[in-house]
Formats: sequence, C-alpha cells, structure tokens
Amino acid sequence: MIDTNLVLTPMHYLYLIGVLTILTVMIIRRDTPLVCIAFLFLIGFVGLGSVTGGIMTIFKAIVFAAKEFMDIIATIALITALSKCLKDLGSDYIMMIPMAKVMKSPAAAWWILGLSMFVFSLFLWPSPSVALIGAIVLPFALKAGLDPLAAAIAMNLFGHGFALSYDLVIQGAPSISAGAAAISPSDILTKGRPLFLVMGIVTTASAYLLNRKQMKDCCSQVRIQNIEEPQNSEFASIFMAILTPLFFAADIILMLVFELKGGDATSLVSGTAVVIMCIGAYSGFGIHALEKVTIYVTDGFLFAIRIFAPVIIIGAFFFLGGNGISSILGDQFQRGILNDWAIWLAQNSPLNKYMAAILQMAAGSLTGLDGSGFSGLPLTGALAGTLGIAVKASVPILASLGQITAIYVGGGTIVPWGLIPVAAICSVNPLDLARKNILPVFLGFAATFIVACFLL
Repeated sequence: MIDTNLVLTPMHYLYLIGVLTILTVMIIRRDTPLVCIAFLFLIGFVGLGSVTGGIMTIFKAIVFAAKEFMDIIATIALITALSKCLKDLGSDYIMMIPMAKVMKSPAAAWWILGLSMFVFSLFLWPSPSVALIGAIVLPFALKAGLDPLAAAIAMNLFGHGFALSYDLVIQGAPSISAGAAAISPSDILTKGRPLFLVMGIVTTASAYLLNRKQMKDCCSQVRIQNIEEPQNSEFASIFMAILTPLFFAADIILMLVFELKGGDATSLVSGTAVVIMCIGAYSGFGIHALEKVTIYVTDGFLFAIRIFAPVIIIGAFFFLGGNGISSILGDQFQRGILNDWAIWLAQNSPLNKYMAAILQMAAGSLTGLDGSGFSGLPLTGALAGTLGIAVKASVPILASLGQITAIYVGGGTIVPWGLIPVAAICSVNPLDLARKNILPVFLGFAATFIVACFLL
C-alpha cells in the first residue's frame, strides 16, 4: 500500500537539489564525483545530525556502492583478461574470419549485435549476456567497421532496455510489478505487450536512424585484412578459437537446463572465462603460463577499476535514493529518498487517466535514478493498483508504463552508472553512451505514452 502520511523533510529537498546539481554537471560534460561527495556529506550531516555522521556517510556509501558493483567489476575484469589472452594467441583473428561473411557492413553488424543481445537477454538477462556477447559477437562487429559507441548503443538498448523491460521468458520484472499491483504477471505480459513492443521498436529503430551516418562515416566494409596475423603457436591459436565458442555454448545449455539466472548465470560465464584463459595461457605459453595468467588478470582488473572508480562515487550518492539508504544511514531510514518523492508526486497531482499514466512514468523514472531498475518496481506496481482503481484505468497498462520507465532509466539506458557493463566491454565513456541513448529513449517514451492513452 502507498503511505498516505508521507512528510517531506529537509533531507528530501537537499537530496533533490543534489540530483539536479549532478545532472546539470553531467549535461555540461564535467566530472561529478566531487559534487557527489559534497552532497553525501551534507545528507549525512542533516540526516544523522552531526559532522561525524556526515563524514562517516561518505565512507559507508562508497563501500556500499563498491560491494554492489563488485560482481560487475569482476565480470568485466575477467572477460577483459580472456580477450587479452586470445589476442596474444591470435585466436581472435581466427574466430573473426568466418564471421566476416555475415557482418559485411557496420549496419548489418549493428542489427546482428543488437538482436543477438536481445535474444540472449530474454533467456539469461542482460548481465551475463553482456559478457557472452562481448566475448564472442562484439569483436566481429568491431572488425566489420562498427563504431564502438554504436555497438554499445545496440547492446544496451536491445538488452538492458527492450529485453529487460519486457522480460518475457524469465518474468522477473512483471512478477514484481504484478505482485505489488495485485494482478497476475500474465496480465502485464498480454495487456501490456503493445507498450513493450512499441517502446522497443521505436527506441532501437530511432537509435539506428540517428546514428546511421556515423556508422557509414566510420567504415563501410569489413576490415579483417587489416588485422595482424597470429604470431604464436598455430595449434594453440586454432585450438582456442574452437574451444572458446564451444565453452560459452555449453554455458548457455547449462543455464537453460539448470535454469540458472541473474547472478548465477553471470558467475558461470565469468568462471568459464577464467578457465578458458588459463587453458589458453598454458597451451600457448607452457611454463610461462604462471606469469601470463597474473599479467592478464592484473590488466583486466586495472581496466575494470579504471572504469568503475568514478562510478562507485556517483552510485554511492544515488543508492541513497533506493533501498541502500538503510545500510548507509541506518535502520531508522527504511525507504529511499527518491521513492518518497515518487509517492509525494502521486499524492499531490490532479488525477485522471492520462495524468495517472504520466505519474507512473515519472515515478518509474525517479526510482530508476538509483541505477537499479528493479528497485522501483514494487512502488510503480503499488501506484498502478492505487491509481488504476481511483481513475478507473487499466491497472496492467499503468503497471507496464511504470515498469518500462523504471527499467529503461535505471536498468539501464539513461543513468551512466547503470551503463557501465556495456560501456566497459565496448571501451567507451558511459556518459557518451548515456547522451546517445537519451533521444531514442525519450522518443520511445513519447510513442509508448500515446499508445497507452488508447489502451487505458
């Protein structure tokens, strides 16, 4: 149920000022960690009532964010370590040659990469899919001339946007939304299907059209011939070129057979990357594999932490907006600050069917700012149930709207700290990726809202 006795405190207003300030600094393309640290101190000072509390809040929030991101950091590091091993062996060169026959242009590579990410994400969720696609398909797309930023857009919008918001196979998102709205997940998946499809198609199609010129300017033909041929053992190169896709294919089979999802699936993929790297190091370098594995792992973690260091600071601030607030400020704070603002908006806006739809999208967007699209689903689901009855609108449609906005913003395709896995795999700046995603996603929001108005 929605709290009808909500009272906004100075901490709520301070946090809102912090969010607006950070977004403004991002828009003008300046770094935000210093701003985040300042507002962490101020919120800790106001919330706990002491300078000591403010200082401790900075550290606790950073540690909490680091723990939340550790799985992703390790995954990126280990996949990067594997890619460096395959490059040294020359196995990446061998694997790219047959793929060149399919990915004959950047445009074809963009759609193949995006659709591959979509299919994998439906069955495995995006996190393990990023690792799999990044290890197997992404190198082919880049060698076909696809710009790394365009590749990141395709993987992000198809995976963390379209597939995760719909969640047709695993049904984690619709189950959470439906449970909070007191309806069944099938109601959301069937009645909300037009919204999910419109959002996904408009977003991906507009992203392609908006970036098509950039793809053409980058390169129009496959550039396999520009790759240096492998200089290492021919046996090791061919052996690892065959073994790598076989191992990852086995991972997919195991995930489906044993119904491994989310963190378990990511662990399987990351662990497999380590095993492949070790086998490759030994087959290619023999006794020197002892030193080679150390070098690969070190380079992988250096790369990952270089990407994540500022994001941990930024995430530390935004975790206060969600369920992380209890771990950071204490058990006396049971609900995220952004969640409180979403509830306040629902209670203080004039209501009709269309305003209810706008409120759902606003609530989903607000709760998504903490970088976790799923954390806001209980709230948007509960709002859908409450608002749907109040204005006699379709509860599944309202719940679908909240689910779409929460996951697209926080799941994520908009907030930079939600884009890190794809950005890191593609070696692009997450802020640049977020800026490229904003227009296609908002075009999708507009189209989805218009369709929803006819279905309410």
